[in-house]
Amino acid sequence: MTAKRRLSPVQTNGRISRRGESISGWLFCLPVIIILGVFLFIPIVMALWVSFSNWSGRGDPFSAGVGFVGLTNYETVLAKPGLAQSDFGMAIKNNAWYTLLVIPLQTLLSLLLAVLVNRKVLKARGFFRTAFYFPSVTSSVAITVLWMFLFNTSGSVNAVLSWFGVHGPNWFNDPDGIVHLLLAKLGVAQGPQPLADHGLLGVSWWDWLGGPSVAMFAIILMVIFTTSGTFMLMFVAALQSIGESTEEAAIMDGASSWQRLWKVTVPQLKPTIFTVITLGIIGTWQVFDQIYTGTKGGPAKTTLTPAYLSYSAAFDNQEWGQGAAISFILFIIIVVMTAVQRRLMRERRLSRRKRARYEQMKREARAMGVAMADDSKAMAQADPAVTVGQVASKGSV
Repeated sequence: MTAKRRLSPVQTNGRISRRGESISGWLFCLPVIIILGVFLFIPIVMALWVSFSNWSGRGDPFSAGVGFVGLTNYETVLAKPGLAQSDFGMAIKNNAWYTLLVIPLQTLLSLLLAVLVNRKVLKARGFFRTAFYFPSVTSSVAITVLWMFLFNTSGSVNAVLSWFGVHGPNWFNDPDGIVHLLLAKLGVAQGPQPLADHGLLGVSWWDWLGGPSVAMFAIILMVIFTTSGTFMLMFVAALQSIGESTEEAAIMDGASSWQRLWKVTVPQLKPTIFTVITLGIIGTWQVFDQIYTGTKGGPAKTTLTPAYLSYSAAFDNQEWGQGAAISFILFIIIVVMTAVQRRLMRERRLSRRKRARYEQMKREARAMGVAMADDSKAMAQADPAVTVGQVASKGSV
């Protein structure tokens, strides 16, 4: 007679105790929780307190000498007319145009690059994937320095433009908006009086509609060049997970390559597109190193961004509360834009008309299946030597 095996304390009737499982899970997660709490959660709480205080940057922000000022720092950049508000308005305007241009261009470019390098007929696909991805892993500081050299007044870009009879601009020293420059070519040098006299956050509506400056446009090209490779790899992974059966079915239906891309492939890439756009929103509103290394917000503050303005207000002007307030306003902007983008790209319910049409198609398909089955049975009864499977195979042929 064999002795019964004794159950461990965490086992009861052959099942793991839920309590023991929960404790084990928390113990495994505890190191990560401690690290995130010390280096992420606590600094965020401290920065939030600084945004409501008059901390001077010296000593402990929670000391008795630091006073609570409420929403004064937020009011200074949002509602109080002055230099701080106009700088914040200019930074928001610059970053809004930056986001509006970078996200669609980098998404389209990365998708097209992924489609190209995913084609089996392309030779040396590994080389092209590496070449397109290489700028993404290169230091942004090095890329910025190289870009400033290329887009110099006497740089390579203007030299190439001169071959086609185009006089290149003074890229990183031209504060004019590209929309204003295009309107000036059409003879519109000044905006209407209502647009020039009214505005938002200390910036006139005419300046809001001026588009990014020439300097900011050069930075936009640089960011698209450096980030498209990363998103290309995401699309390549998504394309490889789709498989070839769907595309082969579309080819059998007579779809062209363009129709297969936009009608078959792109709809299946919707989760990846959502991820790319979400990461693009977060990245574009946090742009800092290109501005810090390259332009310092110039010329005429036309490349100023909220992230760089937060740093400048805190470290250069010693307005630590104001810098923290700008960073939390930027956080709210990112959260709101991400939520709006999530709502726009969510799965929509079919309309009544489309749902009725879909149900009708299902009923017709069922009726055709029943009719084919009845015909098969009738033919099998008329000729017993022929099985139902043989009749069905003949019908399908």
